[in-house]
Amino acid sequence: MKTMDQKEFARENVFGLGAENTAYAKYFIGQSYLNPLTRPESGLFLANVTFEPGCRNNWHIHHAKKGGLLCNPPVSINQSKPPSANSTK
Repeated sequence: MKTMDQKEFARENVFGLGAENTAYAKYFIGQSYLNPLTRPESGLFLANVTFEPGCRNNWHIHHAKKGGLLCNPPVSINQSKPPSANSTK
């Protein structure tokens, strides 16, 4: 979903915006929001991260042994192990 209008975004966003992502702010340049989709104590943690326009994500590692990453279009760059990076379009 690509939209600049907050009301339209809220209407179309099936995962919800969530709260300001202050716990992981050091990994972002700009504002991001975190909405947990599962409870961490369940053994599987899934969350939706929403980026404000212009927000950039710094390279970082997810140390959890069980989890998932949902990527929405248009482009996501991910890297599982150095030195290769993969682009999903």
